[in-house]
Amino acid sequence: MNIGITCYPVYGGSGVVATELGKALAKRGHRVHFISYSMPFRLGHVAENISFHEVTVNTYPLFEYPPYSLALTSKMVDVVQHEALDLLHMHYALPHATSALLARQILKTQGERVPIVTTLHGTDITLVGQDPSFRPVVNYSINQSDGVTAVSEYLRQETQEHFDIGCDMEMIPNFIDTDRFRRSQKDHFKQALCPDGEKVLVHVSNFREAKRAPEVVDVFSKLRAEGFDLKLLLVGDGPDRVPTERLARERGVYDDVRFLGKQEPVEEILAIADVFVMPSGSETFGLAALEAMACGVPVVASNIGGLPELVVDGETGYLCPLGDVDAFAERAARLLGSEEHQSEMAAAARRRAVEVFDIDKVVPRYEDYYERVRSELMAEA
Repeated sequence: MNIGITCYPVYGGSGVVATELGKALAKRGHRVHFISYSMPFRLGHVAENISFHEVTVNTYPLFEYPPYSLALTSKMVDVVQHEALDLLHMHYALPHATSALLARQILKTQGERVPIVTTLHGTDITLVGQDPSFRPVVNYSINQSDGVTAVSEYLRQETQEHFDIGCDMEMIPNFIDTDRFRRSQKDHFKQALCPDGEKVLVHVSNFREAKRAPEVVDVFSKLRAEGFDLKLLLVGDGPDRVPTERLARERGVYDDVRFLGKQEPVEEILAIADVFVMPSGSETFGLAALEAMACGVPVVASNIGGLPELVVDGETGYLCPLGDVDAFAERAARLLGSEEHQSEMAAAARRRAVEVFDIDKVVPRYEDYYERVRSELMAEA
């Protein structure tokens, strides 16, 4: 199959999933064309069966805000026509699905029909989509897509509750390459960061408000006050990084916190972690938590959104009430205080990642869905 994929190319869950899906499809013999304004973060370089088509937006004095969505539409039309695409897969409803629908209308006038699959990832529904400025467009874009998927049952239910949905939605979860994300020996790395054999707490996010990164520092501070000898590694960057750094100084733990910024080989950091902390206030799936689980790291997370579909409380980690720093610290202490308990949960976390969310189990579900959408479209013609 010849597939076009559009996603946000920045550091974030939806872009990561879209890119990894495209790479996996290419390995399975499909031709994949990424269409975006820059190279997706996880793509790295163009490989066999993968092409990248850059969307360029020309600036004119007339436009205070250059119309990216229209430039994207034109590029989609061009790629569909010249690369003979069989399907467009849009990750994120706005503006990607909207642009694809306009492209479909343009192609229809020229006697061409390309099916559109839209994958909903989270804030396109829970935040952006519910803004009155965008809601009608998001609602239309979902309903007019030829196929719609959501990355968790929670997100599917949220979409049905908050929008007037007249189409079926398929739940296909996020996935992980468990060959890449697995526990590996990184003794030299751990020795450099933890010269005295300290335990390691890790948090990975885009440091937006919804991720509640400062709470990780509060959890860490409580654990240190209880006598645990450990380090905190914070991976990622964003608006809340400066407030998080400030809080670490105020709590007197800054010297034992490492701000590592955006990291592509995050599995190397997870390889030395003992506990992964995710106090998010909004999480439709929790890809960073899945990456930790695949590396054999128990997760202590908020009991919200799609996280209960991923983390089995008391088995692969713990789920805590939102904002309850004491509960987070207590659950993390259980893991840090018992090698046996930590090892049991680490093994269970890895096992769940492999058995349920491995890339080779999930990607075929997308392939089957593509074929179903195309068959239904042909039947209608």
